[in-house]
This record gives sequence, structure tokens and C-alpha cells, in this order.
Amino acid sequence: MLSPHDTPKKQPFACKYGDRRARMWHFLSLVTTLSQVSAMPTEPTIDRYDRAILNALQKDGRISNVQLAAAVNLSESACLRRVRALEESGLIDRYVALINQAAAGLSGNVFVHIGLHREEQRELAAFEEAVQNIPEVMECFLMTGEFDYLLRVVVSDMADFERLHKESLTRLPGVARVNSSFAIRTVRKKTELPLR
Repeated sequence: MLSPHDTPKKQPFACKYGDRRARMWHFLSLVTTLSQVSAMPTEPTIDRYDRAILNALQKDGRISNVQLAAAVNLSESACLRRVRALEESGLIDRYVALINQAAAGLSGNVFVHIGLHREEQRELAAFEEAVQNIPEVMECFLMTGEFDYLLRVVVSDMADFERLHKESLTRLPGVARVNSSFAIRTVRKKTELPLR
């Protein structure tokens, strides 16, 4: 019988992992998980000069190397080396021109929740391949929660969305439910990532 001053010994993996085989299975699962985490690609290491370069390029992708070097207080050669390194690391994905959505006649943003009949890998893969072929789909996210996917699509007006809904969205593989919400207006839209 324990006295008030005795501390009971804690049994490893009590109850659920009490027998030897269960403890061994748990240990191997833990090792496998840790090895998978350690094998994950690490994020590129950047310093304050890299962040300054990236922030400047996010604001103006056409800035000259001379202007960029002056803005971040580096020599032109050092600045160019850093930009090349950031491109090669994949941190700089690509350079693009951002088109004014309203001026292009596509002022409507619609957020579309899509639920599939089955959450099987084959059905998910078929949907994701097919959705790449719809030009109006600007973004597609695999989601947790009630629906499987969230899309942001651009349209000119309600009639244009009705066409898209009938001709494309409801014909995607495996689609069981489509729930759409029109954005009334854009309150905030940005392309610059908050680098830390």
C-alpha cells in the first residue's frame, strides 16, 4: 500500500499500449512519422537583404537591377547574385503582369463550394485534372469541412456565371453538390506575401 509520500510509478503506454507488441508497433509508428517529418523539404533561409529584395520585386517585378540594388543598399553584382539565387531556390516562382480584372470585363468573383459523391483518390484526381481546363477558375482549394473543394471563378455577370455553371462546373467528374456565393465587392486584394 502506498504511503502519502510515495509517488506511483508511471507505466509507459498505460492500458492502450500495455503489451509488448502494442508498444513495439507504437514505437515503429513514431519512428516512421519522425523520419517522414525530417525528410520534408526545408524552407529556403533568407536574411534581411533577401527579404528587402523580395518585397521590392513583389511591388514592381520590372524594377531594374540598378534600381533594386540601390533600394536594398547592395552593390549591383551582389544584388544580382541574390536575385538569381532566389530564382533558383524556387522562392521566386515567376514574373507576371497583373491584369485589371474589371478592365478585362471579368468584374464578378464567385466562390463555389463543390462536394463530390465519394472522397476516393481516383475521384479526387479526376476532378482536379478536369478543373485545370476551365479558364474561369482562378483558384481551387481542397478543403476540410462540409465541402471538398472551394473555387474562385471570374465572370462578367450573372448570365455568364449561369453559362459556366451549366456548361462546366456541374459537368466536372464526381460532382454531387455545387453551392455558389457572389462577392458584392472586393474589400482587400493583394499579391504581396508578408515575409518575416
